[in-house]
Amino acid sequence: MTSLPPIEIDELLSFLVDLLKIPSPTGFAEQAVAFTEDALRSIPGLQCTRTRKGALVVEWPGEQDDSPRAITAHVDTLGAMVKEIKSNGRLKLTKIGSYAWNTVEGESCTVFTRRGDALRGSLLLTKASGHVYGSKVNDLKRDDDHMEVRLDVRTQNAEQTRAAGVEVGDFVAFDPRVEVVNGFVRSRHLDDKAGVACLVAAVKALTAAGLRPAQKTYLHFSNYEEVGHGAASGIPADVRELVAVDMAAVGKGQASDEFHATLCVKDSGGPYHHDLSRRLLDLADTYNIAYKVDIYPYYGSDAEAYWRAGGDVAIALIGPGVDASHNYERTHTDALRATTEWVMAYLLS
Repeated sequence: MTSLPPIEIDELLSFLVDLLKIPSPTGFAEQAVAFTEDALRSIPGLQCTRTRKGALVVEWPGEQDDSPRAITAHVDTLGAMVKEIKSNGRLKLTKIGSYAWNTVEGESCTVFTRRGDALRGSLLLTKASGHVYGSKVNDLKRDDDHMEVRLDVRTQNAEQTRAAGVEVGDFVAFDPRVEVVNGFVRSRHLDDKAGVACLVAAVKALTAAGLRPAQKTYLHFSNYEEVGHGAASGIPADVRELVAVDMAAVGKGQASDEFHATLCVKDSGGPYHHDLSRRLLDLADTYNIAYKVDIYPYYGSDAEAYWRAGGDVAIALIGPGVDASHNYERTHTDALRATTEWVMAYLLS
């Protein structure tokens, strides 16, 4: 078989946009997990379960079951939590995940309180006004001590903020600002909701064509990837190999771009499994999938997390090229299509 079933790109994009709009910082990703589960539960032959950690595991029977596989993508994103309610009523944050404060400076956000309220606000410098602080706006270091959330409630002290329902430990989600234009998707948190969308689209395309994977396959949607241990648990014990579907980082010195899928052969944790990576490249050549090969010095994946947890399997990593990773990100439908095709080719091989 040298052709793949057609992909419903409009459906892929619709799912992706809706998923991007669901706040899901690590530790607060239940709604995103449930949304993904709803998209898959109605497909005949799939069996959905949850791990005690809250990840979604979907079992998909294959033509054979002598060498089961798993594919993982993560729904959790960067975000923050309330570290301190300041004397002026504003909020000091602690980061969830790895990013720089300047990448979210000025962004709108939502604070989720324990009593169920969703309070709006903005992340600002402590000295944000150029008319008041002059050059200090440029000079002030963007760090934990100089960033604060200005809530859109009437508060000028800590007591008023607490009366509004805010407490230390509340989750904070930054607005994605998702937009689809001229084939591009730009939004925060394409890492890794773009990968999740590609995986769901691949399953739907294959089942619509009456196909199922060559081997029994587990689809693992993790909820703690951004803090390093998402797929450290939850991968079934009979799995022989694991492919992570996550974003490919675009920038100077990188081979990746926004229009191709990419195979990562090495990142901050070292090289991936050579034989599995080579098989994926052979599949991409067979099916004429548009791909790049790249290495990322400041990157880790859920597949790698499974290795570190003792997983004795071959691992590999593919994903769509994403510009400005861990910032205001952007990819293109060409990369989403190519990644979805690569997933299908792997499932059928």
